[in-house]
Amino acid sequence: MNYNYNEFKVSEESSVDLKKYSTNESGGFDKKTAKVEIKSNIKELKKIQRVFYADDRFSLLIILQASDTAGKDGVIRHVMSGINPQGCRVHSFKTPSKEELDHDYLWRHYKALPERGMIEIFNRSHYENVLVTKVNPQFLLNENLPGIDSVDKVDDKFWENRYEQINNFEKHLYQNGTHILKFFLHVSKEEQKERLLARLDDPDKNWKFNTADLEARAQWDEYQTAYKEMLENTSKEHAPWYVIPADKKFFARVAVGDIILQKLQSLNLRFPSGESDKILTEAREQLLSED
Repeated sequence: MNYNYNEFKVSEESSVDLKKYSTNESGGFDKKTAKVEIKSNIKELKKIQRVFYADDRFSLLIILQASDTAGKDGVIRHVMSGINPQGCRVHSFKTPSKEELDHDYLWRHYKALPERGMIEIFNRSHYENVLVTKVNPQFLLNENLPGIDSVDKVDDKFWENRYEQINNFEKHLYQNGTHILKFFLHVSKEEQKERLLARLDDPDKNWKFNTADLEARAQWDEYQTAYKEMLENTSKEHAPWYVIPADKKFFARVAVGDIILQKLQSLNLRFPSGESDKILTEAREQLLSED
């Protein structure tokens, strides 16, 4: 099924109102038809990833950001299940370690970037540095930044600089062969509540629950503002943000898979040239002549 995902793409320098972005889109799919589409995508991704790896000109960085319970892990599990693990990695970024805090905030993300031929998925990313820290600026004090010795020193200019740094970082990656797709899984507050309750009610899901989820939920409005400003300031043509409706998990998985597949198909990938026919013929003759 063809679907126009451009409606989810954030235009460069555009104003963003997250309330105008649907959280509950189905795209004409239901669970059954979505399963068929996902299976088809997996088959196509498996084929094209082989060429992507052999072509060895590009890398692909996929960034997933979302509120808790929005389905990042499920998207990774369902969309990328057919990919050869030798050509794809997932990196989940947790609270920075002391070593990481002793470097600039992009350092640990540089270390996890994909080499040519590889697909890397960031489950949360460098954008935590304009999300979590923006809602909780006291965390910035752990970075021991010059001139930032109190929360009062963190002004609008500070955040403008961070957005610029991130944009420059991604532009540098793109200009050196890394294609970037960024997905914000947009879940409603009501759906998040249902999913958190499911984690509490189902013993098999209790392990997923963390009291930090409730702390972040209490800051819902502040996070929505931070997401809005992130999208407005960092969606670029070479590194676009897609606001993916995530209340229906099956559609979020279809949409992300379709967009990734379309990106790879646009790259004019090819297997590299092999040896000349003469060399291949000589090699065959040599092998056949062995005792």
